[in-house]
Amino acid sequence: MAFELKQNLKLSQQLVMTPQLQQAIKLLQLSRLEMVDMINQELEENPLLEESILEDFPEEEAPVENDTLMSLPGDEIKAVEHATEITGEGDGREEFDWDNYLEDYGPVGTTYETRPDDAPSWDNLLTKAPSLTDHLMWQLKLSYFTPEEMRIGEQIIGNIDQNGYLAATLDEISGQEKVDPAAVEQVLLKIQAFDPPGIAARDLRECLLIQARILGIHNTLIERIICEHLKDLEIKNYALIARKLKVSLPEVMQAVTLISNMDPKPGNAFQDDRVQTIIPDVYVIKSGNDYKIVLNDDGLPRLRISNFYREIMGGLEGSREGEPGKRYIKERVQSATWLIKSIQQRQKTIYKVSESIVRFQKDFFNKGISCLKPLVLRDVALDVEMHESTISRVVTNKYMQTPSGLFELKYFFSSGISTSGGDAIASKSVKEDIRKLIAEENPKKPLSDSEIVDRLAISGITIARRTVAKYREMMNVLPSSRRKKYF
Repeated sequence: MAFELKQNLKLSQQLVMTPQLQQAIKLLQLSRLEMVDMINQELEENPLLEESILEDFPEEEAPVENDTLMSLPGDEIKAVEHATEITGEGDGREEFDWDNYLEDYGPVGTTYETRPDDAPSWDNLLTKAPSLTDHLMWQLKLSYFTPEEMRIGEQIIGNIDQNGYLAATLDEISGQEKVDPAAVEQVLLKIQAFDPPGIAARDLRECLLIQARILGIHNTLIERIICEHLKDLEIKNYALIARKLKVSLPEVMQAVTLISNMDPKPGNAFQDDRVQTIIPDVYVIKSGNDYKIVLNDDGLPRLRISNFYREIMGGLEGSREGEPGKRYIKERVQSATWLIKSIQQRQKTIYKVSESIVRFQKDFFNKGISCLKPLVLRDVALDVEMHESTISRVVTNKYMQTPSGLFELKYFFSSGISTSGGDAIASKSVKEDIRKLIAEENPKKPLSDSEIVDRLAISGITIARRTVAKYREMMNVLPSSRRKKYF
């Protein structure tokens, strides 16, 4: 068989990831804070982009409400029935319509004016709580230590983890400071008397014993339970502890009460748990029997293309020396135009997806989580005539403020579980039913997973015991043996 070279013509279609399409996809999946950072970066890099403020508009053209984002006018977004995806077609070399592109872009939909009450507390922004290391170093400097002990103490404090436990061995610290391990032991005992109680312990047993000593508890039963029966204490097998120690159950219960008030992680009190404020991308407002979608444009810069460069372009016309400058300005205009169009499309897409979610989950907004319906990305994709991957990008890191609270858009998507009546119920609704059953149970006789299955069956929800166990673990709920309270 002979081989020969041939030329063939083949017509095919393929998606080309143009820079414009890549930019549109990137914008779509950005969170609100990332979006603001990206816009500010573009403002720094592209001289043709500028941020407009309310004073830039003539009085008759000024927006009625907040004017913080570039996009389509409010009436236009409401009239959009089918938001299409950006395909990135075209090579970006079209002639520019300056009169069109140099105009300002109004806000998308109805803007929302943030109330001062919604802003984070000034205390949360301007204050800084001392860290665990700062607190311990402050006590170390107020205590009497020799220079050598001070060095050892600093080394010990530097090796205490966020839970308050010593993460290095005495040999490692003594080798680092070139001192005797006995000297390190002496300094460690002094630091273990610092606040918070139980600090610088090497394990849980030592942590609890330090707290018992600081509290002035001289009870051999408590010490024996801590040293010998922590595993039984964890699973609340108090009867076995009483039998092994040959004491009565009430005595064990009294000791357990004291141990339960101790802190197994003394360093947690100094964790940086500052409140992280989430700014919603969409507001859902009830209006009569219906719900309105309001995009939150507050805090997003409003962009426009600078008019100053139109004058420069006019001065460069017909000049051969000005060709490089003219070409640069055109490239920057292309970049700015695509950025503004991409942001417009992003806002339109979020609006359409949010509108679709509200339509599908209207019972949830009216009656609560028990009426949350099963919903997958394909359902919304078909409704808004977009691809599932586009919907996935839209619902990532986007939040919706509803009359029932603040939810991530992903929250409204969940798998379904069939009921005895033939209907389907969302898995999140089943989790909520399980949570309510556990919250209402008798603490001295908690419900087992099998009993929860029976209770759900009465409500028409048929699921396996292992499913209940899986949902319980997802909600960080302990099994019945560890939820049981004896007092």
